[in-house]
Amino acid sequence: MNNSKAFARLAMLIVVAVLSAAASPARSAERPNIILLMGDDHGWDETGYNGHPHLKTPVLDEMAAAGLRLDRFYSAHPSCSPTRGSVLTGRHPNRYGTFSPGYSIRPEEVTIAHLLSKAGYLCGHFGKWHLGPVKAESPTNPGAMGFDEWVSHDNFFELNPVFSRNGSKPEKFEGESSEIVIAETIKFLAKAQQKQQPFFTVVWFGSPHEPYSGLKNDLALYDDLPAEYSKKQVRLTSNETGRPTKRPLRDVLRERYAEITAMDRSIGQLRDWLKQEKIKDNTLLWYCGDNGTPGDGIVTSPYRGQKGNMYEGGIRVPGVIEWPARITKPVASNVNSVTSDILPTLCTLAGAAIPKRPLDGISLSPVIDGEMNERPSLIGFWAFDASDDSKNKPYIDAKLQEGTTPLVKMMGDLFTRNFKNFHHPTIVDDDFAGARVLLGNRYKLVVQSKRGGDSRSELFDLRDDPAETKNLATTKPKIAASMQAELREWQQSVLSSLTTANYN
Repeated sequence: MNNSKAFARLAMLIVVAVLSAAASPARSAERPNIILLMGDDHGWDETGYNGHPHLKTPVLDEMAAAGLRLDRFYSAHPSCSPTRGSVLTGRHPNRYGTFSPGYSIRPEEVTIAHLLSKAGYLCGHFGKWHLGPVKAESPTNPGAMGFDEWVSHDNFFELNPVFSRNGSKPEKFEGESSEIVIAETIKFLAKAQQKQQPFFTVVWFGSPHEPYSGLKNDLALYDDLPAEYSKKQVRLTSNETGRPTKRPLRDVLRERYAEITAMDRSIGQLRDWLKQEKIKDNTLLWYCGDNGTPGDGIVTSPYRGQKGNMYEGGIRVPGVIEWPARITKPVASNVNSVTSDILPTLCTLAGAAIPKRPLDGISLSPVIDGEMNERPSLIGFWAFDASDDSKNKPYIDAKLQEGTTPLVKMMGDLFTRNFKNFHHPTIVDDDFAGARVLLGNRYKLVVQSKRGGDSRSELFDLRDDPAETKNLATTKPKIAASMQAELREWQQSVLSSLTTANYN
């Protein structure tokens, strides 16, 4: 591929291939149960299996040792709401205006829950939603987005969380939040078993997002963190006031790691139940993070950057799939993969129809089967510059965008979160601004710009320089120029979607 037309042709071939794969529905007996698990702000290195020097994650380590370890797995965006949208839609979040945390999805989007529900799956969502309010009247709550049942929060949550069940008035649940979410998930799975339906379940944990807290036994596991961490102060939210505070990094890490270990343990409780019910073999369990580690928790990452930026530390996350019936021996894959791949992959495996609109993901079924060693397409990332958004017409009435589930962290004077989304009927040159990336099998182009400003480009050879220390933009100008043209072509497609062209 050396020009934008070639890139577009390849993308079309991939969509055709995915459609063809999904055209012949899999026999019911072959369709897996599916559970998607996602940690909140859980970066690539924060697992034992990726070599973290302090963290204890025995369950994720066991999954990685037995299943498919995706060593080059990426979140579609360096922040949470956009990445979650990509999981549900298979599309880059800028296509429907989910630009950053606090932006909702659009009601017209077709989600993996819509598709699997039509294919006969019972669909449930548990935990963090963050794509709009979870209340009953919201046009973007989990039910509107295809889920049969949900016990969910508008945003993130801590110990003793408050959830809304199927859009009803929020209620408080006592206990460790990850274990509560898994307990509710198991109740739903048992119901699906009684109905003899395959299940599709999304479990989005509130951990390890700050502000941090942990159970006594989990905290005790990290009493011996290096004393040198105490020398640095980090800024985060106070559990007492909900306002910003500064605390020693060592104390913060102790609580953060306790949350990750509790989340890991809860995944183990889910796996134990699946084994007990004798359905573990044909249940696909897929864990990933939603973006890189934030600044208050990053101490051991080998990669440049953190949550919020486009370097590897901001978008490379843990990714592991366990499915004993099909993944019969451990595999570590170096194929580039991204959260946008989840929808087309699951549709292929479940025999569900693919939406007839532009997708940014591809099916990873060949990776699961060991038949793909290199990704046939490039991956685009883009943090849209929404600084002019307030001039546009709201996409959804403001009252419908008001959240109801409380959380510890305040925003302004609110202990809840409200959402927004805007119409973009016309596209101008400045709409191409923002940090963006085109990722190939070897090279990664990073472009930074703001509206009305000049752009700065960097080119990295990730195979030789995974820490992104050497900018090759001037020494390999042809590669940089070619990728720049392909990136622009992809952005044009995304902006066309943003105008609602795909909904007609």
